[in-house]
Order: sequence, then structure tokens, then C-alpha cells
Amino acid sequence: MGNISEVVKKVANNYQKDPTKMLDVIRDTQAELGQVSDEAIKAIAKEMNVSTVDVEGVVTFYHFFSKKPVGKYAVYLNNSAVSVMKGCYQIAKVFEQEVGCKFGEVSADGKIGLHYTSDIGMNDQEPAAIINGVIFTSLTSDKVKAIVADMKAGKAVKDMVKEYGDGKNQAELIKAMVKNNIQKKGPVLFAPFTPGSALKKALSMTPEQVIEEVKISNLRGRGGAGFPTGMKWDFTRQAKGDKKYIVCNGDEGEPGTFKDRVIFTEIPEMMFEGMAIAGYAIGADEGLLYLRGEYMYLKNYLEDVLSKMRQQGILGKNAGGKAGFNFDIKIQMGAGAYVCGEESALIESAEGKRGEPRNRPPFPAQRGFMGKPTSVNNVESFCCAARIILEGGEWFAKMGTAQSKGTKLLSVSGDCKKPGIYEVEFGTTIQTLLEECDGRGAKAVQVGGPSGVCVDKSKFGQRICYDDLATGGSIIVIGPDRDLFEVVHNFMEFFEEESCGWCTPCRVGNQILLHKLEKVMSGHGTETDLKEMEQWCVTVKSMSRCGLGQTSPNPIYTTLKNFREMYEAKIQKGKDYATEFDLAAAVKDSCAVVGRKPNLGEH
Repeated sequence: MGNISEVVKKVANNYQKDPTKMLDVIRDTQAELGQVSDEAIKAIAKEMNVSTVDVEGVVTFYHFFSKKPVGKYAVYLNNSAVSVMKGCYQIAKVFEQEVGCKFGEVSADGKIGLHYTSDIGMNDQEPAAIINGVIFTSLTSDKVKAIVADMKAGKAVKDMVKEYGDGKNQAELIKAMVKNNIQKKGPVLFAPFTPGSALKKALSMTPEQVIEEVKISNLRGRGGAGFPTGMKWDFTRQAKGDKKYIVCNGDEGEPGTFKDRVIFTEIPEMMFEGMAIAGYAIGADEGLLYLRGEYMYLKNYLEDVLSKMRQQGILGKNAGGKAGFNFDIKIQMGAGAYVCGEESALIESAEGKRGEPRNRPPFPAQRGFMGKPTSVNNVESFCCAARIILEGGEWFAKMGTAQSKGTKLLSVSGDCKKPGIYEVEFGTTIQTLLEECDGRGAKAVQVGGPSGVCVDKSKFGQRICYDDLATGGSIIVIGPDRDLFEVVHNFMEFFEEESCGWCTPCRVGNQILLHKLEKVMSGHGTETDLKEMEQWCVTVKSMSRCGLGQTSPNPIYTTLKNFREMYEAKIQKGKDYATEFDLAAAVKDSCAVVGRKPNLGEH
């Protein structure tokens, strides 16, 4: 650790003092100093020629930045719902016992910091944690004891990995214990693919023909919103601007989603090629992959893939052999913020700012990254686009349903024997998927992650598609012995934590909903509370500024609808109001101190 100003100056110079690289500057500064103190914030502001308030705003916005020491070894244990199902808090106790401090604290010697984090994209192999950027999966008590012993001995984190996962997780530039768990391959994503072939075919067409082929396929965005990809590309192509951008949204922060992680690992060439095709279609010469901070372990590998694609002539000057088509791709790392999955918040973050959603209009297609027309698409969408160019839009449109064409990559986790990745044709029912993943005893399935829908057994015949049950990819199986209230509570805590705080309905409304839920769970709820919860759900959904707030009440809203009897069994019947205040408990300690017997009267 060097002098703060010297460290910051060196880091800032590494990024040419580019304000859009603010997240990288802060990340590297924290890596050197162990924290981003007030003094470091002032030094960063000076070197980057921005205000101190701007830097502090970024530092305090992202989960993986901290003004306080995080520890030489910063342990981030996932405590999302599936991790809790798989024993997260039992693992946490072992960490605390072995380290000698609680979660949210750093050991007395400053060596080990214990922190919770909401999701790290490893739901199929929980409990899991990130330690200094290195992933540890399927944690057990014995594994934790060995890890802590290694940390106390000063061992390098990468040397603590005792086993490697399957496929390219074993590659020299990854070397991770992560498993792909590809349970079912389909014709779109996992059929054989020759790098360069899709781009070569696209370049034999006009940009307008490429867009038309994607329109014929009826490809809809695979991130969950389902906006037609061809239409988005067309809007961006027609937008006025001297420069245009392609942005790949690789910030899959929805708890329960990990499909993009497998694409990054096994078929990144297909994704990057899809970005190049999109660049040709809209008239862009630059692409940006926004990669979530939890996937830092994949960055060097992905940079190497890009380097090889440049060497092969697929990217760079005269990309794909097309004279005058110069298209290249950069990677920008996130730093832990669920809201950055929203496209305008992602753009703000990619520009080095707080990841707060923008007012719309203008939409990114009109004014996006760096104020220029930008098409933001999902990782899976770009892969689909590459396959569509190879096989044709009509081929793609033969699969799926009337409003949902092609296949969908699903991340399946929870109470099933075969968690992992499933490429299924749109229109597959929940029941069929449960049979394939061996989760037949489920009493509920969370479709689309916490922001999606919780369905009961009577609805297992519904189809996974935009016509019926839409999903960005997360499918969480909830077994018969689970307390569904605990799952809902976990989801609502997640949304309360991840709200960017910009708009009141989301910032305050989710706190009110969480409090109401806890009141019902404690047995102090009434029918009035249930009615008020429904009203608050509608208010937050309709009045929030972005997709986070508009879907954040769904854990309560959809379980009130589909599991009403669960709530009814908890409330006090025949009352309009039931107090949560326990007067006896409130005066117990004070009465004990003065030696008085409580006189509570009728209370």
C-alpha cells in the first residue's frame, strides 16, 4: 500500500484520466488501498477533474465499493433465496466461527472481511461466495475451514481453488471451480457454430436485408422485456447521429439467472459475432459488453477471445473481410448493482456514473451511450441473431408460439435434482420443465426471478413464452417443505436493498411492503393489512420510474393472488387492526433495573 495520492495518480493515468472509466479507477484504487476513503475520493476527484460529490456518489452506489476497509481477503457470500435454501446461513456461521467476526465486519487484524451479497450468478451450485474475485461454489463446513486456514496463512486466493469445473471453466485464463451444468442443448444456441460464418453471410447482404431477416424471425429481446430486436435495430439505424453504438447487456443480476454466465464461458464468439452483425446493421463501428462485476473472473478470458477474433479478421479493421467496415468491441465491468440491468441505468454506469435510470424519452435508440444512438440487447439475443443470419428468419420462426419464436435458455435452480441450463422451445409448460429437471414435488415455481411470477400447482400447465409466462431466464423450483413466506421475504429485502432511491414509490413503497409482510408473518396482520398490501403493490407498480420499481412488488402481489390461503392462515380474523407493539417487552428491562413490577392494567 502506497501513499494515497500516489496510488490514485498512477491508477488514473492507467486509464488516461477518462471519466467514463471511473468505475475502473475506483475498483483499482480499492484493490490497492483496501478501501476508498474520503481522502482517496478527494484524490480521485482531483486526478479525474470531476467533483468530489460525483466520485462519492459512485463509490456509495455500487455494492463492491466501500469507504470502509473490506479486508485483505474480502469474502462475499451469496444470501439470495436459493442460497438460503441450500444452507447459506449455516455456512455463514462456520465462516464467523473460523474468522472470529460477524458478517458485516472485518477481523481484528484487518485480514478477512465477511460480507453478504445478493446474487453472484451461481444458483445452480450454492452455497457460493466470491473472495477477491475468485468464485467458490458448493461450499461445505470443511471447505470453509480450509479456505479460512489458507487466508490466515496468507495464501493467494487463486491457489485455494482445489478443483475445476467442466468445459472451458478449465481454460488457463479461467481456472474456476464453476460448473456449466448444461442439462439440455437446443438448435439455436448449442448447435455447432463456426466463428466468422454468420458475419460473413451478413456482410453479403445489405444492412436493411439483415434487419429484415431479423424481423422475419420475430426475435424478441431475451432479457425479459421482449421488445422486437429487428425493430430496435431499425429504430437505431434510422436515428440521426455521427456515431452509433452496440451495447451488450451482460449484467444478469436477477437472482436465479445464470444463463449468460454459460454463454460467456462456452460460446462467447457467437455473442460477439452477433454484436458485429448488429453493428453492421445499424451503422455502428464500436460495441461495448457491459459485464457484471461478479463475473470479473471471466474478463481476461473474454479479452483473449476478442484478441483472437481480431487476429482472425472477424473484428477490427475491415471486420469480416468487408472493406470499410471497422467494428471492434470493448468490455466495461460493472460493480454490483441490480438496477444496472435496466438499459438506461446500464448506459449511465458504462459512462462512469451512478447507475440510475434515465427519463425516457429520449430512448437509447435516439440518445444512448455518450449521447449517441445506441442499441442495447441481451447476451442471448445477440447469439440468436447470429444463428438467424445463418439459418434464416423463417427457420427460426417455425419454433415457438405465435408471439414467442425460437428457443429460450433457462436457468433452473432450487428444489430440483438437475439444476442448470436448459435450452427449450418457447411454449414448453412448467410441468414439462419440472419433469426434465426432476422437481416434480414442487408446490410453487418462481418464473422470471423475484421480479416475475410465483405460480402454484394449478398453473403448472402454463407455457413459458411472452404469450403466457414471460421470463428473462430464471426458474426457481420451490419444494413442498419450504416456507414460501421466507422466500417472499428474501425477495422483498433484495428489492428494498437494490432500489436506487431515485423515486419515492420504489424507495419508500418497498419499505412499507416489507414491513407489512413482516407484520403478517409475525401473526399481527389483519384483513385490512392484506387489502393495504394489495393497494401498495398497485401504487408502487404503477408509479415507479423504471422496471425495478414496476416489478418489485411482484413477490407479494403474485403470492397474494396465487397463494391467498397462506396469508389468510396467518392473519387475525375479525379485527380491523392488530398492534405489533408489545408493552410488556418494552418496559421489561427498565422495570428490572429499578426493581418495579410492571403495572400494565388492561394492556
